[in-house]
Amino acid sequence: KSLSRSVHDEHQEQPELVETRGGNLCTSVTVWRKSLIVTCKGFTVIDSNGNLVYRVDTYVGGRPMELVLMDGSGKPILTMRRSTNLRLVGTWLIYGGEVGEFCTSEKPVFYVKKSINILNANSNVLAYVYRRSSDKRYAYVVEGSYSHRSCKVLDETKRVVAEIRPKDALKRGISFGLEVFVLIVQAGFDPGYAMGLVLLLDQMFS
Repeated sequence: KSLSRSVHDEHQEQPELVETRGGNLCTSVTVWRKSLIVTCKGFTVIDSNGNLVYRVDTYVGGRPMELVLMDGSGKPILTMRRSTNLRLVGTWLIYGGEVGEFCTSEKPVFYVKKSINILNANSNVLAYVYRRSSDKRYAYVVEGSYSHRSCKVLDETKRVVAEIRPKDALKRGISFGLEVFVLIVQAGFDPGYAMGLVLLLDQMFS
């Protein structure tokens, strides 16, 4: 009922800050790998009060060349485009939208490159995030297993800034499967951008 009520709210919802056991403030949202539109594929993201905070609705079949992350009212926050440059194979370009932290930028704000390690198939690294395509040093790295919904986003100092966890890890005895999971974002890291990384991991590893 709370989800249905939130979808029809006219005001824009923001992810809610919660406090962890260690006393740190973070944003915790539930990610549902399903669009609210029957004919679309996508994602629906709600906070702990059942408010709709993010949504993705993709009409095309197969692997899309572009993804748009919207807020609860349908305004674009981020646009992610698959690179067609042969030099950037396996790379997605992230642009700002109409609202959010990166709305004033016309150029890509981040480049996300899938980790391809032929020599080491057991590598724990899933993707690297760069601020510019020419950068040699990454700004963030994503580690873990998206197929198990267990990933961490670390900054250059190896501090965890965001994390994907299975939903049943927080609710013992209840299995939600892989279609529903939790995204936890530490204070200071943009939750919308963290959700953008989730979308790209889904494209890369689903």
